[in-house]
Parts: sequence; C-alpha cells; structure tokens
Amino acid sequence: MRVAVSQFATSLNAQENLASCIRMINEAAVCEPSLIVLPEFCNTLFCNAQPWYADHNQAWNEALLTNGTFLQCIAEQAKKHDCYIVLNVTLRRDLLRDHQDGSIKSNISVTSCLYSPLGNLIQQVDKQTLTGHENDFFISASKFSEVIPTPFGKLGLLAGSDGITFETSRELALGGAQLLCHSMNSFTKDQSSLHCPARACENKVFLAAANKVGSLIPQQQSAILSGQSLIPQEYLIGVGQSQIVSPDGKVLAKITNNEEGFVFADIDLAGAGIGFNNKFRPDGTQLIKQRRPELYRGLTLPMKQAAQHEQALDNISKVPVTANVAIFATYKSNEQAIEDVCHYIENNLSDIIQLPELFFIADNTITNDAQQIAQIVCLSKQLINQVSSVLRPFQYLCTSLVIDGVHQAVLISEQGLFATQQQLHFCQRYQWTALGDDLNIIELPLEQGNINLAMLTADDANIAEIVKVAALNGIHLLLVPFDIQEPCEVEYSLLSRAAENRICIVAASREKSFANNLPIDSGINNIYYKNKVKSQKSTGLIANLTTDPALLPQWKSAKFNGYINQPLVKHQHGKITKAVIHPIAACSELPSD
Repeated sequence: MRVAVSQFATSLNAQENLASCIRMINEAAVCEPSLIVLPEFCNTLFCNAQPWYADHNQAWNEALLTNGTFLQCIAEQAKKHDCYIVLNVTLRRDLLRDHQDGSIKSNISVTSCLYSPLGNLIQQVDKQTLTGHENDFFISASKFSEVIPTPFGKLGLLAGSDGITFETSRELALGGAQLLCHSMNSFTKDQSSLHCPARACENKVFLAAANKVGSLIPQQQSAILSGQSLIPQEYLIGVGQSQIVSPDGKVLAKITNNEEGFVFADIDLAGAGIGFNNKFRPDGTQLIKQRRPELYRGLTLPMKQAAQHEQALDNISKVPVTANVAIFATYKSNEQAIEDVCHYIENNLSDIIQLPELFFIADNTITNDAQQIAQIVCLSKQLINQVSSVLRPFQYLCTSLVIDGVHQAVLISEQGLFATQQQLHFCQRYQWTALGDDLNIIELPLEQGNINLAMLTADDANIAEIVKVAALNGIHLLLVPFDIQEPCEVEYSLLSRAAENRICIVAASREKSFANNLPIDSGINNIYYKNKVKSQKSTGLIANLTTDPALLPQWKSAKFNGYINQPLVKHQHGKITKAVIHPIAACSELPSD
C-alpha cells in the first residue's frame, strides 16, 4: 500500500482550516495513496505549552460535531480519492452547552478520525495522554482503542503525546496493529528524532506520523505568551518533520523541514514479520513469547530489595550529583579476558565499570552445551574472586555470569558479589536458563552518596514494561550487560527508555556489524526504492540526563534548542568509554539535607 503524510498550519478560522485540509488532501492524492494521514488539531489552533484559549466557551466553539460540515467534507474527500484518511480534531462530547459561563468545562475530546474510501467514519479514537494545558480544556480516553482491519492490514491510531511513552502503541501492537497512524501537533523535535522510531521498532510495526507547521498560537498573542514561558517565541511553532518509519526504525520517507508539504512511501503490511505478535528477534526469539505480564501487571509490582553488605552501606543518604562510569570491552576470551579486565581496574578510578553480557565468552552459542556451561560457571567464580581483589572501596563492576547454572546480571565490589539480577525474560540464546520472578532494586553506596539502580541482562532491557517498573520504583541508573541483536536497540530503544523514564543508562555489548540499508536520494516525495547495503557497526552506550533547572537551580540551564528531554549520549567505542552521569537528575525533587 502507499501511505502519505501531510503537514500544514492551521488558524482559529474553521473555514480556513477546512480549506487547508482539502488542499493538502488533494495535493497528496496526486501520488494515488491508499492512506493519507493529517496532523493533530486540524480544526483549530492549540499549543499545550500555553493556556491561550480565553475560556471554556472558546474551546466549545472551536470543537466540531461528528456530523457537522467540516467532517462531512473530509468524508467526501476520502470517497473522491478512493482512499483512507486519518485526521485529528476536537469534538464535542456533550449534547449541548446551554450556558455562557466560561469557567465551566464541557466534555471535549481530542479525537483521531478514520474515514474509509466509501466516505464512512469507521473509527474514532480519543487521545489518552493529555499534556500541559490540554488538561484544562479537554477530556482523555478512558480505555485503549481498538485496531481497525482494512484490506491492506490492521491500523492503529495515535494522537500527540500518546506516542511519547510506550503504553498506547504497545496496546495497539498487542491488538494486532501493523501500521500506527500518528497525528501530531508538536513544537519539539524529540518525537520525530526519537519517540516515533522507538515506537515503530519496539513493536515491529510501520509508523506514519503527520505533524503541524506554522505558529501554534495566535500571532497577536505569541509575543506576550512567550514572555511568560521559558520557551522563546520562535520555538512556539510546529516543527513538521512528518515521516514514515519501518519496523526496524529506519526512516522510509521524511519532510526534513517545517514547511507545508507531503511525503509518501510504499509499504507492505502483509510482509513476513510485520507486527509484534508474529515478529522474531534475530536469534529466533518470538517477541510475543517474551512477555511476562505477571512481572509488570499494573506496573506496580512490589520490589524485592536486593541483599547487600551491611558494612558497605554507610550512613550516606544523599544522591550524588555526579558519578563516574565506564564501559570496558575486552577482545580476549576466558582467563585472558578476566586478566585484561583486572589490569584495566587497577589503572582506572571509575565508580562503576560496565562490561557486556558474558564478556569473556567470544561465542555465546557454546552456552547450549552442558559441558561448556559448567566451564562458564567455573570461570564466573574465578572472575568474582579476581575482580573483587583489585576493586577499590566504593568501586563496582557489572556484567553477566552463570552462577549455579543460571544466567544473571551481577554487581561485584571489593568484598565479592554485591548484588545479582536473574534474567527475567526468555531469549533463544539462553533457552537453558531458569528465569527470575523478581526485579531487584539495589541501593548502591558511592563515595559521594547512595544511588538506586537496577540491572537487566539478555533481552530484558528491550522490554519497555520492565524498565518502567524499575523507574517507578525510584532507580537513578539502569545497568545493562547485553549482546546487541539489532542496531535500533541503541539508536532508539535504550535512548527512549532513558528519556521516557528519566533515568541514566549504561549499556555494554560486544561490537556487532549489521547490514545497513541506505536509501538512495530520490527527491522529497519518496525514498523507498532499491537500497544500497553498507556495513554498520553497533555497540552499547552511556545515556545521561540533561540537567533540569527546577532540580538544580544553581546550574545555568541551556537555551531551549527544540528538544525537551533528549538524553546526552556517548556511544561505546573501542576498549574504554568513560563519562560522567548525573544521577540526581533522575530525582523528582532534591534530596533533603
């Protein structure tokens, strides 16, 4: 099927907005698409960063009726061009508003509407996640939306900030969605650069995102309102960057600016492995079989506090502003790898040293042999003894080992094994290991103070639900000894975990090479053509949080650059990668003195 996404500006004039919608539908229809996706708030002008609606009367007057002229005209366009159309508008959910009290809120939803080629409104999906001043004027959906079957495949509808976190997309993917149609109204670049590709690759679905351009608030009010905000006036505009993303996170087509226009791509929803329920990881693990809802039911699973050495837990209570972390990658195996790591520890002062999963095993396939597993168990014991003998006080090393026949992440201190985390989700390469039933939250004493952290190994950090469980239980740092299977894991998935949960992440992997399909430049309208193949190397990363002036008022905040919550990233490179992270930035408030 051919999918087109369109971006344009709107105003407070409903007739002008309808004309803009029709004009852009007609322009996109030239490429004969099966589906056209339009932005959010197509009928009005709204910016969640500013409360600029005068009152609830204005919100009501701007909202549409489902059977009104505006949407009837959109239905006629779908029929005229024989295609599906998705657009987002504000809808009146009350039968009437028989008063003029501007302080009383009416039920108005922010709703994505899907029209069929017959001109029928076949789906309405109310926005679930309201942000900023959207809460002042609108109501959110009380339940997850259903997937819509079409002759081309199954569609799911997203609106605005519903795509910033994983929940809504995941629910649609579990329902069988193969293409997510995302209508946006964003003045930040985070969604197009990070969250949209993350939603596509973590669910193995296509995503078509259409965003606004132009001012998101009335021009006559923009100077006044921007003066009341930390965001400069020039940034209160839709950033555009509408795009179509593949299930592996690759951008198939994108408008790289914030000017009016459209772009399209040809996709195949019937292709093998499209959709979360029938997708396999490169090692043969089926995604749907990895899920363990009992671990994250309600995302309020009680945590089992990890056992720790009482002697190491001093009376330090403050969360440190900074911590020194390092990723170390040895290119040796077995005893030589252990010696290499010990030599590194003796010559470095990093607080936390992160290594890949089973870093001393060059070929993980040998773990399928019982005799080899026994040898790995012996090497694991040797590692703990040798490493602990060279670690300094308040210095730690994280990797994964096989202990008592079980694969698990470990944290080693000068006193030996400090904490463990059993692998939680099945993966084919460690099919022999027993899985844990508890996520451990570890209080780690550093010389500067204590931080809370969790460890996830194998494929566990790819499961968005379990990372959020850890975040809700107050971690500042996630340590990930893993073995990268796909480039999108470090390009998008881990970064989105850091941004969406406000946590620092240190993830280490052996370097892998992947075939990277690079699209040929074929103009603005379509880059989904025959691809060139080039090798791409991928490793781990250190994801640090930007400092929040509300948390650290003594630190001068950087000028707004179009990104709200983009992590600061240092990719693993060579044998040693060092960085300073800010655990305190993961706190909701400053710790008391």
